[in-house]
Amino acid sequence: MFTGIIETTGTLTAIIPTGGDVRLVISAPKLDFTDVKLGDSIASNGICLTVVAIDGTSYAVDVSCETLSTTALGVWRVGDTLNLEKAMLPTTRFGGHIVAGHVDGVGKIAKIAKDARSVYIEVVLPPEIMKYTADKGSITVDGISLTTNRIKHNQNIVCLNIIPHTADMTNIAKHWAVGRAVNIEVDLVARYLERLVFGRKECEAKTSNITEELLIKSGFF
Repeated sequence: MFTGIIETTGTLTAIIPTGGDVRLVISAPKLDFTDVKLGDSIASNGICLTVVAIDGTSYAVDVSCETLSTTALGVWRVGDTLNLEKAMLPTTRFGGHIVAGHVDGVGKIAKIAKDARSVYIEVVLPPEIMKYTADKGSITVDGISLTTNRIKHNQNIVCLNIIPHTADMTNIAKHWAVGRAVNIEVDLVARYLERLVFGRKECEAKTSNITEELLIKSGFF
């Protein structure tokens, strides 16, 4: 699990094809590796990836075909800056929201504009995940925990404001541009709430034409 509070950024230094999928090598000289071991998870632009090798201040991760097909990883290039967050500890200050690192879809940046000292951004989401968004709700974009200003449901757009600190601590200033694909993870609570509601409905008895009156007329009472 993660919080969406980016610890630092790293640089993608290698994309290595390996039998149908890929291995990535990420240089992260500002990331504290003292408590990182093989098998640990590091969210890279919001994707929960398992560390398979560590070499000084760099680490390697394997990326499956499923991850390649469902995230924005296909547009990544060597030299790109990635947002990094290690998996949270039980003692971690919970500064963002609950983030699983499981990307729900790929959004596209539709607008970037100055708004005083902040940056105003609009992101177009896939229609199937718009139902999980809400005004002043939580959403994860490229691994960053953000609060939605408002939702434009008729255009499948979420509106965001990025404060200067967030822009400085992430890859927003370097890579976010109109048309760029970004990883989206919706609020985990909304996703499980939907499952709870529809799960209960699935367990309910199906509508039947058998009534008490029919049973009486048929001689069962």
